[in-house]
Amino acid sequence: MPAVLAAVGVLLVGGCSSGGGGGAGLPTPSWAGSTSAGASASAEAVAPAKGSVKVLRTVAQGLKSPWGLAVLPDGAGLLVSDRDDGTISRVDEKTGKITELGVVSGVAAAGEGGLLGIALSPGFASDHMIYAYFTSASDNRIVRMLWDGAKPAGEQLGAPDTVFKGIPKGFIHNGGRIAFGPDGMLYAGTGESGRRGLAQDRKSLGGKILRLTPEGDPAPGNPFPGSPVYTYGHRNVQGLAWDDKQRLFASEFGQDTWDELNAVKPGGNYGWPNAEGTSSDARYVNPIAQWHTDDASPSGIAYVKGVIWMAALKGQRLWRIPLKGTTAAAAPQAFLTGEYGRLRTVVAAGGDKVWLVTSNTDGRGKPKAGDDRILELQVG
Repeated sequence: MPAVLAAVGVLLVGGCSSGGGGGAGLPTPSWAGSTSAGASASAEAVAPAKGSVKVLRTVAQGLKSPWGLAVLPDGAGLLVSDRDDGTISRVDEKTGKITELGVVSGVAAAGEGGLLGIALSPGFASDHMIYAYFTSASDNRIVRMLWDGAKPAGEQLGAPDTVFKGIPKGFIHNGGRIAFGPDGMLYAGTGESGRRGLAQDRKSLGGKILRLTPEGDPAPGNPFPGSPVYTYGHRNVQGLAWDDKQRLFASEFGQDTWDELNAVKPGGNYGWPNAEGTSSDARYVNPIAQWHTDDASPSGIAYVKGVIWMAALKGQRLWRIPLKGTTAAAAPQAFLTGEYGRLRTVVAAGGDKVWLVTSNTDGRGKPKAGDDRILELQVG
């Protein structure tokens, strides 16, 4: 296996010289590897250098172009988005039965665009709202829809209410991952749609991580007042996850050389297109780990007990990155290499388990009978 380079340094040193920092609406962690109580970096717990993965079962298979995954509360199942058909379906996690909720109207799938990430409203137990990021005829946008499970299959989704629009679209690099953070705000990873210059333009929504209220307004305390932009200088953000101290991590496609896992510093400039992977330019935040693009092409990530788990598309493997605070504690370790093809999404399932979604029917894989699938894994 080609060597993997684990990147270096405390991220505070590599921040953008023009970027803002804290604010009343931001999560509380500091950025020198310390806890919110002010402990030193040396007090951070360190995940074991080596780990393990056990495939417990195939939960469901025969999915078509699955992309996003949301876990319903109380074991009520999993919601999965179909990129190309624009549908959301519920998977019974016990029986594997797949029930279509409905079609998300307005989706215009092409290339890497379509119905991408989904997330449940923070108040889902009472409001039954599902958020979705999708490519429309004119842009990428975020909508929310009421789910009424009492209606017949295929008719359970209400009309999309547009929460946020105007994210640049392209045949490639549409971003698409959305997640609600521990602060109750909505985070979205976007791509620069193949137009490299958008990533460094703070007025553009392309090549960014956005931070929004659930209603789609710029979140209070964002680093650039009045702007939804949380970080910039990204090529194509595909994964978002928080650790147990509310620190955000993001995965990102490189071009020809380096894919990245980044610890996210509010206001940080992550370098694209001027830097790919680790850079000596102090204006840019360096990744905490990087991979040759053949080994990764990273998509979704999940945090479980001190470890980031990262799904790889072209690399066809699941990467384990042990953490010490906001740095990699050891070289990343690969699992399931080539066993299930392209891997799109990984989501924490509670305890030491994760859900893993394959992506062999996305136009770039080599699907076999029964692809694609959702797997339940035990990880350590």
